[in-house]
Amino acid sequence: MILEITTFDHPALRTTGTRVEKIDDRIRQLAADMIETMQEAEGLGLAAQQVGLPLQFFVLDVPQMKKRPSAMRVKGRPVDFESLMPLVLINAEVETFGRIHIESEGCLSFPEISADIPRSLSVRVKAMTMEGETLEFEADGLLARAVQHELDHTRGGLFIDRVSLADRAELPEDIRRLSRPAKSL
Repeated sequence: MILEITTFDHPALRTTGTRVEKIDDRIRQLAADMIETMQEAEGLGLAAQQVGLPLQFFVLDVPQMKKRPSAMRVKGRPVDFESLMPLVLINAEVETFGRIHIESEGCLSFPEISADIPRSLSVRVKAMTMEGETLEFEADGLLARAVQHELDHTRGGLFIDRVSLADRAELPEDIRRLSRPAKSL
């Protein structure tokens, strides 16, 4: 079922997610609905906050792109991450590492708005899967960026919080007033 995606002023977007303690039929259906919603909207990721639910829960569907490549490693070995997509990450813990790279980023909750956002090129992720197992991996490139973007959502953060002060002045007034300093993420 296609869910309604919350837009920039919805209070759920600023709500820190609670941990998912049990994977039951409700969570399985939420995952399926979020994946369908994300794909219908042609997004790379979708957090529970974006469908009005404050949970530590997000889905990803990141393709390999020539201009914005990605990589994934499990136990230090490269894996075909596209074969794992769409990916559901529950209660994710993320550590960033590597250089900071500034790149254009958008958000399904902010239609038609994008901005240059600094993010780490690489992340280490530990999360629960839909099977209740722990998945640990490292990701680089666009996949790492998508993980960081969705993780921000689960913490009540938005990509506009990471816009430079100079670029923030270019945002529409109703969006600019919603931004907060990124250090609170």
